[in-house]
Amino acid sequence: MIIGEKKRVLLGMSGGTDSSVSAMLLQQAGYEVIGVTFRFYELNGSQEYLEDARALAERLGIKHITYDAREVFKEKIVDYFVNEYLQGKTPVPCTLCNNYLKWPLLAKLADEMGIFHIATGHYVRKTYVDGNYYIIPGVDPDKDQSFFLWGVPQALLQRMLLPMGEVTKTWARAFAAERGFSKVSTKKDSLGVCFCPMDYRTFLKQSALYQSAAIEKGRFLDEEGSFIAMHEGYPFYTIGQRRGLGIDLNKAVFVKEIHPDRNEVVLGDLASLEKKIIWLDDWHAIDEERLFTATDLIVKIRYRKQLNHCKVTRDENNRLRIELSEPLTAVANGQAAAFYQGELLVGGGIIVDSVT
Repeated sequence: MIIGEKKRVLLGMSGGTDSSVSAMLLQQAGYEVIGVTFRFYELNGSQEYLEDARALAERLGIKHITYDAREVFKEKIVDYFVNEYLQGKTPVPCTLCNNYLKWPLLAKLADEMGIFHIATGHYVRKTYVDGNYYIIPGVDPDKDQSFFLWGVPQALLQRMLLPMGEVTKTWARAFAAERGFSKVSTKKDSLGVCFCPMDYRTFLKQSALYQSAAIEKGRFLDEEGSFIAMHEGYPFYTIGQRRGLGIDLNKAVFVKEIHPDRNEVVLGDLASLEKKIIWLDDWHAIDEERLFTATDLIVKIRYRKQLNHCKVTRDENNRLRIELSEPLTAVANGQAAAFYQGELLVGGGIIVDSVT
């Protein structure tokens, strides 16, 4: 590949506030911006996001293209999402989409166009330490998205431009308004998974994969295996869930285990959900030596919660073994875990097992 002028950048434009402000900031910084809008999933067939991205590009005088990725998105993200629930796991579609679809696809298109830099509206920054680039959290703690990017390889990290990492969402809205982009400044933030922003259970019921599985009502059991009540089908529950169980036992109970083969869900108290050891597969590390030798490593298994000091080793099956300094609850197979050393996002992986 012949790299073109380094003042050109291919920007992923979703039509929302963040990518729109990114286009303005990059242009203001002197970059020639080319915008691309990926057609991943169109909720209820709406293409308003496409129209908004095109209109913004026209106002800014930048080239804009669209790329239809709906087929690969369905295969790699939507079908994966449904299949994970059918296996009794808790999927992480946004993590997989960012690491294995969105950023690699952006780089592929940039390569074809002879463009070196790639950019999005993520609220993250990057830094260079000891010969490697690392993602670090954005300055807006309420919008930081670093947790979702642990799998981006070094070859892409070095090409990233991340204009939103240095600003807050409040500032971005004000910036757009001051420049006369009132619609951009007032756009609502997207919530949840893009293809099912509300209740995932409704989406599952509508899925052909779910319907072909013919899930029926099953049994809630206590930790001793005794019957408690009937449930609506095991895919509708996640490890650690308390609300929405549809039962009243005059005490707080949580989903402890899910058994797809028997269509059974085991309930227990919160303490019974505590785990001290976690195993990860499909893992990625920027610097393996840093990951395995750091004495100040922190792991997160949620976007915003549950920071925990830990020690990481590798087992005979090349899985990561995480020994937690304090037990965590609601650790579910299929979830992601991300490692930080200070602000540095040093790696992550997918949870495949955990024990007390």
